[in-house]
Amino acid sequence: MAAEAAAEIVREIAAVGAADLAAAAEPLRADCLRLARKVSLLSHLVAEVAEAGAGGGDADAADSWLGDLVRALQAARRFVELGRAPARPSRASDQDAVCNNVAVQFKFVTWQLQTVLASLPQSCFQISDEVQEEVDLVRAQLRREMEKKGDIDVNIFSKFHDILALHVSTVGSQSEQSHGQPDTPQMENLCNGHLELQNIIMLVSEISGVPKSDAERITSQLIEGLENMRVTDSKKPVSVSQSSDETKASPETHKKSDAVAIPEDFRCPISLELMRDPVIVSTGQTYERAFIQRWIDCGNRTCPKTQLKLQNITLTPNYVLRSLILQWCEEKGIEPPTRSKNDGAYLEVGGERVAIETLVRNLSSSSLDERKSAAAEIRSLAKKSTDNRILLAESGAISALVKLLSSKDLKTQEHAVTALLNLSIYDQNKELIVVAGAIVPIIQVLRKGGMEARENAAAAIFSLSLIDDNKITIGSTPGAIEALVELLQSGSPRGRKDAATALFNLCIYQANKVRAVRAGILAPLIQMLQDSSRNGAIDEALTILSVLVSHHECKIAIAKAHAIPFLIDLLRSSQARNKENAAAILLALCKKDAENLACIGRLGAQIPLTELSKTGTDRAKRKATSLLEHLSKLQVL
Repeated sequence: MAAEAAAEIVREIAAVGAADLAAAAEPLRADCLRLARKVSLLSHLVAEVAEAGAGGGDADAADSWLGDLVRALQAARRFVELGRAPARPSRASDQDAVCNNVAVQFKFVTWQLQTVLASLPQSCFQISDEVQEEVDLVRAQLRREMEKKGDIDVNIFSKFHDILALHVSTVGSQSEQSHGQPDTPQMENLCNGHLELQNIIMLVSEISGVPKSDAERITSQLIEGLENMRVTDSKKPVSVSQSSDETKASPETHKKSDAVAIPEDFRCPISLELMRDPVIVSTGQTYERAFIQRWIDCGNRTCPKTQLKLQNITLTPNYVLRSLILQWCEEKGIEPPTRSKNDGAYLEVGGERVAIETLVRNLSSSSLDERKSAAAEIRSLAKKSTDNRILLAESGAISALVKLLSSKDLKTQEHAVTALLNLSIYDQNKELIVVAGAIVPIIQVLRKGGMEARENAAAAIFSLSLIDDNKITIGSTPGAIEALVELLQSGSPRGRKDAATALFNLCIYQANKVRAVRAGILAPLIQMLQDSSRNGAIDEALTILSVLVSHHECKIAIAKAHAIPFLIDLLRSSQARNKENAAAILLALCKKDAENLACIGRLGAQIPLTELSKTGTDRAKRKATSLLEHLSKLQVL
């Protein structure tokens, strides 16, 4: 029943559109829309969970997880209902408080969903690869949403969740009992010094559907628990921050910032100082590199802020936050923090940064010539070095270039898309480019730009799709795969090659295979199998077909497209690598398909297969031998 309840809630939330939220004020309206889109991606997950049941694993673990999922979805539904309710009139002075309350509740809902998805017991449910990829995408998106909502300690959410779970499990026996009067003064005494914390807990209780009387009891327990945790945790960072003087920023760096309130998001949670080299750990929290590195070097494998286990010890530079810190320093007249070379980062050269920032400003100039010239120079700089790619991204070049993708001047458009391609060579920029909203305008360039711009747009899609989350994002963007198929069919030789490479990479993700076939990819692929004039065309076509054939729907479509005769021809006359791939595709087409097997028998495949089983590569010999065995069994029957 829990799986059906989860599926019903997902359908309800997914059905919410902009019209339903017309009365909601910002940011509530935007938060509700983003949440509804993310929850809608879980429809396939809950469908597979409902179909599978818990036969494949621990029934208790499955039931427990489903209970957590339903509670998380119920909280999400309550949040969306806030957006559907008529807006209450409020004074201007109250609007900040309302926005803060919305941020707290939205962050809790996203945290709760992300947490339950992270604990999906795969041993209990038969989850397909494509659905698992969708779940991973939603988790990544939810983590990003949490980061956007500011510095709310998720320890509060975690402790609340634990207490609420206990409350739910014991509600049958304890909810009818009076808690007595002694709890009330304890609650008042605790909350006098914790008004902000109490407000967060009450907001989370409200979105979780907890009655006010129970919320007060849970609040009392939670504050007491957090106090005990903080007494323990407060000892941990001290040894890190006091153990190494060289990790502290120089007095000169912060001589002006002492008089200015530093935003909490800009402070390292360990040192509480302005970050100069912020890095992200696997939990999504950001720290000053030197301090978190020392924390890890001391043997710690938990996130200091959340106490969650670190899945890995990779430190990913947070270039977006660093850029914001630099902008803030400039606005406040504070000397920006610098980085040393001891951790692989570079010491910033003031003149170089100033020159790049001037170029980036020129991207937004009112003069077309200045915009075009700046885009061309940035295109060149981004091609030359990793340092340039980092500096350009930190200076805000990505968002400015994305805007230029819509330029009516084709040369400016070409420079912009090629600059983004060059910037994407640096892996950390790939996500920044997608977050900046580049996918849709890149697709527009791919469809309507000049030929060189279309070629580079296809290459940019390939580069961005090297990140697994981006394969899903790009593939689900309307018109993306169709535009690549069109370039594959009618583009220049280089354009067709770029399109083939991008399509191959996108089709590694299961759902994109079907999208590509429905977009008409098989027609140009069959043409390429016959094209001996262009170097690599046959190899590219076979490589893509070998990926597509693993999907049942695509396998049927390949057979209907009459690919089998061309594949058999390649067994007779092609290069060794192509013979190998052709044999592998034919074997996949014929497995559990007597009709296809009979077809290759009628077309005389036995002779080239026998030859291949003796003289081919090791893989080709295995595929050819297996096909011959299948043909032999068919003849016996």
